[in-house]
Amino acid sequence: MVNRVEKLSLLSEMIAFAKHDKDIRNMEYNFLLGVARQLEITRTDFEYLINHPVTYTHLKSHSERIVQFHRLVLLMNIEQESNEDNNSKSVIKLYNFGLRMGLSHESITKVLYLMESFPNKIVPPDVLIDIFKTQYN
Repeated sequence: MVNRVEKLSLLSEMIAFAKHDKDIRNMEYNFLLGVARQLEITRTDFEYLINHPVTYTHLKSHSERIVQFHRLVLLMNIEQESNEDNNSKSVIKLYNFGLRMGLSHESITKVLYLMESFPNKIVPPDVLIDIFKTQYN
């Protein structure tokens, strides 16, 4: 299980991802707030993170890194619904976030390729886990 510092880092990373195009849209904000609740981060702390990012903390657990990557995929899809012009920039940013987390580039590439074939580009969690399990073994 992740500790408070890691949780704040995860959320801060997602906020940075959402802010790469300068604005956090309402849908993104609500999604991020939901993740904050899931991580048991108060709304006050969440609001603080929007303007005061914390230092990135590398997750030790491979499964937690996969979960975080999945959250970023979902966030990217929310972002793309409201701004189609940023598609390639978002994909590149997501790819780089995945590499920084220590995920294999083969797995990341496969997820990004396969998401085009799913409704709303949402890769089901079990498919995503299978992709990373295959590469991890």
